[in-house]
Amino acid sequence: MEKPNDLIKKIYDEKSEAWKIVKKDKSFTKQLSTIEETLSRFGLLKNEIKVYLCLARSGEKKASEIAEAISLHRTETYRILRDLEKKGILFSVFEKPLKFTAVPLDKAIDLLVDAQKMRIKLLEKEKENLVELWLSIPQRKVEKEKKELFQMLQGEQQVALKADELLEKTKTEFQIFAPDYYLAQLYYSDFTDKLKNKLDKLDITLLVENSPKSVFFIEQMQWPKQKYRMVKTQNLPCFMISDQKELLIAFHETHAQQANDKKKDKTAAIWTNYKAFVWTLQMLFSKLLETENGNA
Repeated sequence: MEKPNDLIKKIYDEKSEAWKIVKKDKSFTKQLSTIEETLSRFGLLKNEIKVYLCLARSGEKKASEIAEAISLHRTETYRILRDLEKKGILFSVFEKPLKFTAVPLDKAIDLLVDAQKMRIKLLEKEKENLVELWLSIPQRKVEKEKKELFQMLQGEQQVALKADELLEKTKTEFQIFAPDYYLAQLYYSDFTDKLKNKLDKLDITLLVENSPKSVFFIEQMQWPKQKYRMVKTQNLPCFMISDQKELLIAFHETHAQQANDKKKDKTAAIWTNYKAFVWTLQMLFSKLLETENGNA
């Protein structure tokens, strides 16, 4: 019989078969973590994802087997199975004892996306009724007074929506500085397409960080050469200024969920019409542009 120390040496010997299995399992864990994170964005809860993936990977199973496999109470497992069946991503098998099986992942995602689309359509239909009902209620007469405000935003989606809103309400001038990592995010969120469509209507000045990544995305955007400048700077956040009156400044926050997890970026932003803050960033933008024009 092998001693524990001998076994450990075999497992952690990178030339051994055991090490290959351990390494393979680690890669599977990371892949599953990515899938779990993505499914959560489709509206599934943590335990719902565990139950679905358990079935998707192992085939038909009884509720008790699923509960044991993922360490979940049997009553809770039954409830989740029924909820997932209502969502259309699980089937009950006509056998005794009752078993369950999962819809393939690609089909399950299609169903979840369609459900989200339907929900959005229903909410859009409800909007008119809700606004009409609100306006029918007697409103207090309040004198509108323009105040300096700020708003905190969290998550890529919320920040992207605010950037779209800021661009849409701009009347004459839109200024934007984007470091290379954020230029990529703006490109993949289609914001740069919307920005390009406004070139004939607005005075748009685009400053980007001078880097190979920035060059790549500028080329992908097919952005006119005379409409952007590359500046030599580092560690500045992305910021956008609308008509020299409103400002959106975005930050990336790097964190790790667990000790062994790959570090992930979270996006946050501040919108404000606070004059002093807008003026400060306006001066920074002008300084960056002035420095680059001086080097040109």
